[in-house]
Amino acid sequence: MSLASIASRAVQGVRSIPVTVEVQVAGGLPSFTIVGLPDAAVREAKERVRGALVSMGASVPAGRIIVNLAPADLPKDGGRFDLAIALGILVASGVLPPARVAPWVCVGELALDASVRPVRGVVPVALEMIEQEQGLMLAPYNAAEAKLVGCERVFALKKLSDLLAESPASTPVEPLADVALEAVLDLADVKGQARARRALEVAAAGGHHLLFSGPPGTGKTLLAERLGGIMPPMELDERRQSAAVASVAQSPIGPRIAGRRPFRRPHHTISAAALVGGGSQPRPGEVSLAHAGVLFLDELAEYPRAVLDVLREPLEAGTVLISRAAGHIRFPADVQLVAAMNPCPCGYANDPSKRCRCSVQAIERYQSRLSGPLLDRLDLRVQMPRLSAEELRQSQPGESSEAVRTRVTAARQHQYQRQQCTNAKLLGQALEQHAVLDDASWTLLERAVKTLHLSARGFDRVRRVARTLADLAGSPAIEAKHIAESLSYR
Repeated sequence: MSLASIASRAVQGVRSIPVTVEVQVAGGLPSFTIVGLPDAAVREAKERVRGALVSMGASVPAGRIIVNLAPADLPKDGGRFDLAIALGILVASGVLPPARVAPWVCVGELALDASVRPVRGVVPVALEMIEQEQGLMLAPYNAAEAKLVGCERVFALKKLSDLLAESPASTPVEPLADVALEAVLDLADVKGQARARRALEVAAAGGHHLLFSGPPGTGKTLLAERLGGIMPPMELDERRQSAAVASVAQSPIGPRIAGRRPFRRPHHTISAAALVGGGSQPRPGEVSLAHAGVLFLDELAEYPRAVLDVLREPLEAGTVLISRAAGHIRFPADVQLVAAMNPCPCGYANDPSKRCRCSVQAIERYQSRLSGPLLDRLDLRVQMPRLSAEELRQSQPGESSEAVRTRVTAARQHQYQRQQCTNAKLLGQALEQHAVLDDASWTLLERAVKTLHLSARGFDRVRRVARTLADLAGSPAIEAKHIAESLSYR
């Protein structure tokens, strides 16, 4: 009887969890058993491993083979354990020296020709290996992902037979093809709509959620698509977290590591589980894939109300907690929400063309699809009128994204130096400390609370937006004019 132990990794949510693959080869009737809560894909690993070993000329040991995936109470899924299982069999049967694979954490799926295939969720593993200063043995594509997030001790294994010739070592890795970045959409393309442009800048500077409302063709989508271009590049931690989510969802990580903020635009037929995450084996939803970036919901009133309401907690907490009988998984979901909607079913309510034929009841039903609690979480709400032909012809090109981004970056830097977060995240005592109002501002705000019937949440959000307006103006204190402008967005 012989025993081998190979280190591997599982992924739950965006967390990497250590798994030890123990392989025992003993006498007795030929059998191949995998234990440790494997799913169907893991149980089928014995056929993939058997085919890979035969194709490389290494026969499967005769007798009883038991593969134990520890810890036993952690559900295992996918083909990521194939490589570790195959190496464990080779070591246990004496074909491979134990010292050749002992220093490496092995993650990969095997093809029947013994080549190593990439798996999802390698970035969380790589980030864990950076902290623990361990090496990773991976498929070439996964090795490139690991290198991209800063993991230096990486061995790119193309075929299982390569290990028989020489000991593994850190190898040069070809760069990922998905690092190439598309051109950033420029805010200068938007004609007119000075008030909406101003609101977009305020939203980017303070991290505030934003709603555009207006007839079709007024530039709502055009502006929303340019929000990411005026936001500062992601910090290192944001890049890595965003890349980890993308890796788990099998999306390209190159643009995220390069600092490009993600922009997600789900269709209004999306389900609640697809929006916030879920499934029997929980995967991140659109709100997590947009982490540290922009989640754009176009035609907001067309989304089912029940789907929109699941966004309430993620917008407040910045995370999504998915609970299952086997445990809880938390995904990051710190997004900036931008939404766009028409004022009525036909889209032309209050339009000067008077083309709207919707009844008052139809308009009320349409707008009531948005719940009050969700609307209360939107800091800025802007009505966008339709521009006339003369206004479009006479409109001068607006500021470029680069010019606006300079002001936004300066305002954000000031916020982080003062309070270590954006103004949209100011809570409790921090809000009282950094959003101090003078008598004139308090008088104006108290009057607005009575007139606009602001909730306590809306009251605080007005102060947060006013703090952002003051930061953009370079003012150390919030003035009455900042409160007035903030109230105009409610």
